[in-house]
Amino acid sequence: MTIVKTELNRRSFIKSSLLTGGGLLIGFNWLAAACSTSASKGQSIPDEWFEINGYLKIGENGVVTIMSPNPEIGQNVKTSMPMIVAEELDVDWKNVLVEQAPLNTAIFNRQLAGGSDSIKQSWPGLRMAGASARKMLMDAAAKKWNVPVEEITTELGILYHKNSGKKAGYGEVASAAAQLPVPKEVELKDLKDFKIIGTSKKNVDGHKIVVGQPLFGLDYKKEGMLIAMIVHPPAFGMKLKSFDATDVKTKPGIKDVFQIKLFNDDYKPQWCDTTSFTELVAIVGNSTWEVMSAKAYLKVEWEPFADYKIAMAGWGGDQLVNVPSGLESTADHNAKMVAAAAKPGKIERRDGNPEEAFKKAAKVIERTYTAPFLAHTPMEPMNFFADVSADNAILVGPIQSPEYMEKTLSARLGLPLEKIDIQMTRMGGGFGRRLYGHFMVEAALISQKVKAPVKLIYTREDEITFGIYRPAYHALYRAALDSNNNLTAFHVKMGGVPENALHANRFPAGAVDNYLAESWAIESNITVGAMRAPGSNFNAVAEQSFLDELAEAMGKDPIQFRLDLLKRAKENPVGEKNDYDAARYAGVIELVRDKSGWEKDSAGKNRGVAAYFCHSSYVANVVDITGDKDNPVIQKVYTAIDCGVVVNPDAAINMTEGAIVDGIGQSMYGQLTFSKGQPDQDNFDSYRLIRHTEAPKEIEVHFVQNEIHPTGLGEPPYPPVMGALANALYKATGDRYRHQPFIKNSFES
Repeated sequence: MTIVKTELNRRSFIKSSLLTGGGLLIGFNWLAAACSTSASKGQSIPDEWFEINGYLKIGENGVVTIMSPNPEIGQNVKTSMPMIVAEELDVDWKNVLVEQAPLNTAIFNRQLAGGSDSIKQSWPGLRMAGASARKMLMDAAAKKWNVPVEEITTELGILYHKNSGKKAGYGEVASAAAQLPVPKEVELKDLKDFKIIGTSKKNVDGHKIVVGQPLFGLDYKKEGMLIAMIVHPPAFGMKLKSFDATDVKTKPGIKDVFQIKLFNDDYKPQWCDTTSFTELVAIVGNSTWEVMSAKAYLKVEWEPFADYKIAMAGWGGDQLVNVPSGLESTADHNAKMVAAAAKPGKIERRDGNPEEAFKKAAKVIERTYTAPFLAHTPMEPMNFFADVSADNAILVGPIQSPEYMEKTLSARLGLPLEKIDIQMTRMGGGFGRRLYGHFMVEAALISQKVKAPVKLIYTREDEITFGIYRPAYHALYRAALDSNNNLTAFHVKMGGVPENALHANRFPAGAVDNYLAESWAIESNITVGAMRAPGSNFNAVAEQSFLDELAEAMGKDPIQFRLDLLKRAKENPVGEKNDYDAARYAGVIELVRDKSGWEKDSAGKNRGVAAYFCHSSYVANVVDITGDKDNPVIQKVYTAIDCGVVVNPDAAINMTEGAIVDGIGQSMYGQLTFSKGQPDQDNFDSYRLIRHTEAPKEIEVHFVQNEIHPTGLGEPPYPPVMGALANALYKATGDRYRHQPFIKNSFES
């Protein structure tokens, strides 16, 4: 067992106790004690609950409620996070209830769904919380039985003293445990002793989802609630000039029509306050259909805006963002990117003397890769409930960044943080889109104006045309070969609108003596934001496609070529800023090679390989396809992943499968284009998504078995499958797929 000290967190315990005014709470800067008394089938509700710490409550009958702190976006953290607590608590999982924790920034830390960090960041604290509660229960039992605590053991929620034959359920000593001090140090289990972690547990919301019980923001209702919708400019580069709501107000069910201004003039937006349109028209009425129908009768006049600058409080400090005027088009973007790529970029990394190596090269391989803007398109469009009064604000809905948006709401509504109550619902997708919570603020301002509870709902057209997209990207790759076809230099120049996707210190940096990475960006008034594996979701496609082309030019097997580079990076790395572990990187490539039978089962198959590192995890794919360039059929995807300890295997496989299908769909069909500032696509009849028949026929997932603390999983499987697909398409068609979407077909099929 591992001994860990809790001293660093005792301040959190004291603060939590004072806030709650009763019970024993250990905040660990992560979770708070709160409990709903809903139970699943076969579990009886205790008559009395005893607060043991910030993660759980134990009933007198031994039933345990464990709180899940982070927003649930489909990544299943509402199951996996409590599993970690339950493991160290040593409780029977069948006696566990799980509840979504409320937002509580005074106690919780990083209540955020983003960066694939939920499990990675909370692993130590969750384990410590479960172990601390177990230790307090053991102390209580030892005191009750007047025996040394060292002689107390636990198993499945039962305390034992083998020498005397005494035993007691956790519920029997919970009240006494709640009176004891927090232990100064606790023992954590050895991984070999895990009984819950590493086993597959069903989604705790699974039954509710299947039978359609209310879980999502769109499900939320309150008596007297009105429905609101917004009208925003039809094109980026335009703003509201005036509107006439005379006709709208005559329509059935319409209560009010008015303008809202998202931020005060003196407000410095946070990173999560990204928004395309800060002045909107709100329409409020009795029902969704009445409000949606009335929107068509609103007469609005728009006007172009001038260039302006905005100071944003970003992750790395304040940033001054230039927002240019004008109505932008995709054709203009493409021309500007080609021109920018032809000029020197900002040097992000240089190893050796790449310029000299290219001059001396016997052969230079040069390729360009591009990708368009993409919309997040979650199935559940943006929505939020708000009930704002002069004294407080209650907000309920799907948000990935509640603790940050609470600050925005406080500033805009003029209410202290403690008067704002944000309740998190399950989300019907997000992929980064719900990190940017302007729709929460809009809902709150509308409620404040009409003095009534309101649910704001975006139509699909509102959602797709509102902005905050994945940027458009452009990458130029070059490689220098000597007369023996050895790689002597590697050069990547990457940019985009309005930002680039370059990760200068990732592979193959560190594996080539002469290496150069440059970046550039083109300013735009089209807003962008994080989309599943930001930057990596393009970088991996371009990089892994180029490595395949390079391996072919060098006459090498594409897997062996990657392994040779990683061997160099492991044994004699170039530079000191390489942000990957070459051995773990090679490990997933070797695993997918073996599981796919690459060396013995590739004859006659159209297969491609790719591997990538992001969010602290390593993923490799082999994709097998049949068919032709117009109708490719993805037969099978093999996946190898090193993400450290896998908490819930079935959930991890499900997440991987979803990422693979999503990645294939976006690279094959995803595209958002613009004409004079206006998106050309506004619904699923024009914005192409993958269909059931186009998904892989089979996906096989393998995890590297190790004892490394868990790392990211929601995003890492997404980028590399696109590169593997591009390389497989080449084998099937003889054409290289360097520009996304790979299949530019329409909607006939």
